[in-house]
Amino acid sequence: MKLALNGATTMKADLVTDIRIAQLAGFDYVEIWAAKLRDYLKSQTTAALKSHLKTNNVKPYSINSIERITFRSGKQHDSLLSECDELCKIASDIECPYIVVVPSPLPEGISRSDTVEQSVVEQSVETLVELGRIAERHDVGLAFEFLGQADSSVQTLELASEIIAQVGRDNVGLVIDSFHFYTGGSSIEAIEALDPDRLFIFHINDAEDLPRHELEDRHRLLPGLGILPLREIVSALKRVGYNRVASVEIFRPEYWERDPLELARDARAAAASVIEQG
Repeated sequence: MKLALNGATTMKADLVTDIRIAQLAGFDYVEIWAAKLRDYLKSQTTAALKSHLKTNNVKPYSINSIERITFRSGKQHDSLLSECDELCKIASDIECPYIVVVPSPLPEGISRSDTVEQSVVEQSVETLVELGRIAERHDVGLAFEFLGQADSSVQTLELASEIIAQVGRDNVGLVIDSFHFYTGGSSIEAIEALDPDRLFIFHINDAEDLPRHELEDRHRLLPGLGILPLREIVSALKRVGYNRVASVEIFRPEYWERDPLELARDARAAAASVIEQG
């Protein structure tokens, strides 16, 4: 697998810094954090960004992300379509293949049940088909990332895979994040059932030794420093033939206070070690 640095790992660094340290640390790709992208484009152009990436010999892999794509209506849905078109155009301009898209939490007051799950599937499929058509106009793919939190409408790889199968579009696939894989209770069997062509991105990270239901993004760690079953996950990905990109995505506030280049170097070494052992 090739390695990417996700802008969430270095949240307080700007996009120019992310690109520079990714190159110096030996990453092949960057996942561009959308807020950093928008800050950059306040004073620069997509042409300048494309040139900067090329100069640093780092490729963009995704723009991360469009949040809460489901259970929107009216003006909120119109805003979603506009945001998707905007980011896909930027992605096309800089030759970035993917946009990460994230489901909404369950609507307030709604509990998880078979009936609700069917509604989630229908809503997710309808939205992803619509967004996929927009992305296709720009020759961009959408990477759908399930979230392991208890209130997430799409909590497991099993459910996300069912949704992507029903979407049935070549440019709409999956993200597996090891943290969300663990916290949501996804299974290794679900990885083994995957078509690797439908998996666009693997987010690699680890987590503190806490009860599963207590884990939050701030408890993420560099790969290999925690209790996630990373070796088993990586081994399963290799068995199904996934050989795209593993991207280090860690939302840990204390990491954000570190020197970004030092952190990037540690992140690459940690991810490479886990992938080699998997």
